[in-house]
Amino acid sequence: MTDQNPTQPTRILKIGATRIVADASLSHLNPEQLRETLKITYPEIAHATLRETRLEDGTQVLEWVAIAGRKG
Repeated sequence: MTDQNPTQPTRILKIGATRIVADASLSHLNPEQLRETLKITYPEIAHATLRETRLEDGTQVLEWVAIAGRKG
């Protein structure tokens, strides 16, 4: 049995190959606040494009897709 609240779907954060299931400490943050919080650990999301989708069960998926830059 899980202790998740069925009225509040979970959020999944995807950064490259990393998948994070958001817990209660991240549930109240909007996507830009999440970016600010997570870019300390994952600096590649500072300029990444955010893609938001919702799964059939209501789970919100926030995926940061790195954009190609140029060197020099």
